[in-house]
Amino acid sequence: MTAPNTDRLPARKAGWFDHPVLSVLLGVSWLALSHSVELVHLLSALLIGLILPRLLHPFLTPADNIDWLAALRLTAVVLKDIVLSNITVARLVLGPMSTLQPAWLPVPLATDHPRINALFATIITTTPGTVSCVIDEQRHEILVHALNCDDAQAMIDDMKNRYEAPLMHIFGQQARTGSAP
Repeated sequence: MTAPNTDRLPARKAGWFDHPVLSVLLGVSWLALSHSVELVHLLSALLIGLILPRLLHPFLTPADNIDWLAALRLTAVVLKDIVLSNITVARLVLGPMSTLQPAWLPVPLATDHPRINALFATIITTTPGTVSCVIDEQRHEILVHALNCDDAQAMIDDMKNRYEAPLMHIFGQQARTGSAP
């Protein structure tokens, strides 16, 4: 008789609302695709929002605890930055091209948390005038192209303070040991 394998972690028990954001997104997506809020579609959205995450449970990682108030504040900051950046980029593009100072910026990552880093890169790309090109996990940095950059370090610090620090707070993460503040 062989000894049981104690190295294996016990399987997580699937709950009905383990991934509330996914459930809500699935339900809202169903309603948007059906173009209707009739009772049958509302019930379908509810069932899809509850059943699909439960069926996908073995493939999903546990949901993170999120500070929703901080997430709403960051959303407001990002939306404001998108509007202001659109105006700035329009002025730059419609003005003389000789005034542009494009730059490649290596933005150091303060954490190895994959969701934080992916969201950080997404926010950078969503904000007009900057594009995150690659997340280099070995070097712990995101390579960012900026359309116009007068001061590289100030732009890096601004991105980290406006987006990365709030993301780390939202997900309750501390800076990686040995990372720049």
